[in-house]
Amino acid sequence: MMALLVCAPAAWPQSQPVLPTLEAGQVVQRLMERNKERADSLQHYIGKRTYHLEYRGFPASSEATMEVEVNFDAPASKRFTVLNSSGSKLIQNRVFHRLLESEEQAGDSSNRQHTELGPANYTFSLAGTDGTNYVLNVEPKEDSRFLYRGKIWVDAHDFAVTRIEAQPAKNPSFWTTKSVIHHTYQKVDNGFYLPKENKTVTNVRMGGVATLTIEYQSYQVTVAKPVASARRVPSSEGAIWPDGGINAEVANFVSSRK
Repeated sequence: MMALLVCAPAAWPQSQPVLPTLEAGQVVQRLMERNKERADSLQHYIGKRTYHLEYRGFPASSEATMEVEVNFDAPASKRFTVLNSSGSKLIQNRVFHRLLESEEQAGDSSNRQHTELGPANYTFSLAGTDGTNYVLNVEPKEDSRFLYRGKIWVDAHDFAVTRIEAQPAKNPSFWTTKSVIHHTYQKVDNGFYLPKENKTVTNVRMGGVATLTIEYQSYQVTVAKPVASARRVPSSEGAIWPDGGINAEVANFVSSRK
């Protein structure tokens, strides 16, 4: 009897879904429209953050950690409560507390206008797609530590920013040579997108490296209104530029070490 050879079909790699063809300007326009809807919808949330800064370099290495609770009220009011902290008091005072203070003040409408992710402040071009996101090159129209240059990932269905890879448009200090920011967003209660992690790596002119990581957890969206389109869509609260003063405060801390 002849043996029958049964060959299993080859495993073909699954192709990425094809996204609708849109120009950069169309992606940005839809992003801004959805951001307006989401901003009108999101009224209040609470959450926790863990700040950790590790500095390695001259004249001595140091690190610190701080956990805070945040209460957000529309349109852009934030109140912070420090839950616990450890490590370098200098880092806590020169970096963490100043970051909290600057973010509490960032809700001013004039500040938001000058940092908004839109054609008034940036030039956009389409870098490509990754299957679920449009990837855009972002170039600032002026040098400002509150603006950036790099890439953003925009969800093709919800038109929410899901990721930012960038550098500040302006070096905040003589003592720093380069800062790279990696920022991601997560989908939370009621389908909103809110920050997940911010990691900033700053190279120091005299040979040190400062790594600041902010982890965002335990979100609870307690008040939300229906959006204008009558369907729930994610929010990109904070996507304008996550904690725009980060690089300046890290630079201030670095300069104080010299």
